[in-house]
Parts: sequence; C-alpha cells; structure tokens
Amino acid sequence: MAPTRLVVLISGSGSNLQAIIDACESGEINAHIAAVISNKADAYGLERAKSVGIATQVLSHKEFDSREAYDAQLMHIIDSFEPNLVVLAGFMRILTPSLVQKYVGKMLNIHPSLLPKYQGLNTHQRAIDAKDDVHGVSVHFVTEELDGGPVILQAKVPVLANDTADTLAKRVHAQEHIIYPLVVKWFSEQRLTMEADYAVLDEKQLPAHGAHYPK
Repeated sequence: MAPTRLVVLISGSGSNLQAIIDACESGEINAHIAAVISNKADAYGLERAKSVGIATQVLSHKEFDSREAYDAQLMHIIDSFEPNLVVLAGFMRILTPSLVQKYVGKMLNIHPSLLPKYQGLNTHQRAIDAKDDVHGVSVHFVTEELDGGPVILQAKVPVLANDTADTLAKRVHAQEHIIYPLVVKWFSEQRLTMEADYAVLDEKQLPAHGAHYPK
C-alpha cells in the first residue's frame, strides 16, 4: 500500500505535528508528510518540519481581505501537494464551508476536550470552573460546525483538586501525542472513514463520542 500523503496545518509549536513526524519516521504510520503549512511565520512547528526536510509554506491571513479569499489560496496550496489527508494540528483558524466541503472525510482535527463538551477556546479552565472530575481530548473529522464533526477517538484525563489550566493542559497534551498519530495510522491503513454524521472504523460505526483510548 502506498504511503498516505499528509498535509499538516499549524499555527504554533507543533507538538502534535512532532508526534506524527516521529510515528511516520519510525514506520508506525505508513504515511509521508508532504508539507506543513502555517498562517504564522514564527510558528515553531515550521522549524520542526524543516529539521527533517519537510516542505513548509507560510500563508498569512493578514494579507487577505476576507476569510473566503484566504481559504481559496489555502486550498490552492494544499492541492499542490496532492494530499490524501489534511491534518489540523493547532491551526487556529475557523474554516469556510467551501474549504471544509472540499476535504470532507479527508480532514482531521484534534480538540482539547471531551466533545461535545467545551467547543471553542479555553477548554482546560472551563473544565476546572465546571468542577468536572474528568477532562480530555478528542480527534474528529472536520465539518462546518466548529469542533462538531464526528468524533473518532477520545482519551480521558482526571481533573485533580489542585489543577490549574496549565497543569491540566500538560496531561492532556501527553494523551494528544498518543491518540492523534493513532487515528492518522487508522486512516493510512484505510480502516477509517466518515459517513454522513459518524465515523466508521473497521466497518463498524463508532458511537457518538468515538472510541476511547485506552480501550
């Protein structure tokens, strides 16, 4: 089976990108990262990519008059690398419907909460403020609803009595770096697809909250 071609979109440090790079280089994932694209020129993830010879591109949203114009150019760049899968790894942009529809079923995102809880930002503090016992992270297919696509896999993290948003985030990140490469691996093995409003793994419909890691 030919390696899956990935394009990864980032805005920041790229720690999830690094986890996927490591899994590709070790042979854990049968995939090739064709390019890393960032909307911010100072994103450290670009350095991670360059250090292992992955092509990088910067497309600043500040140079465009509208979200639609930005996404049109972004689609052009993505398509130039002919990906089988687009991976959002901390890409801090709300995507237009036209971009989402173009890659529907072929675009993944990771979100630091147990979706559908806490869509949007500041998820760790919101979990603490709500006095939740459990927090976590979800990998899902991207749809037009923000953080609302079919969930594929979740990992749970306990919320401790003395947690701050930062301490909780660190434990969530540790789980992110496990489950995101795992989901990319499933996709690269052609075991994972998206149907109308749910994910399918090994020809079985996943529950609304996805599978759980570890099982």
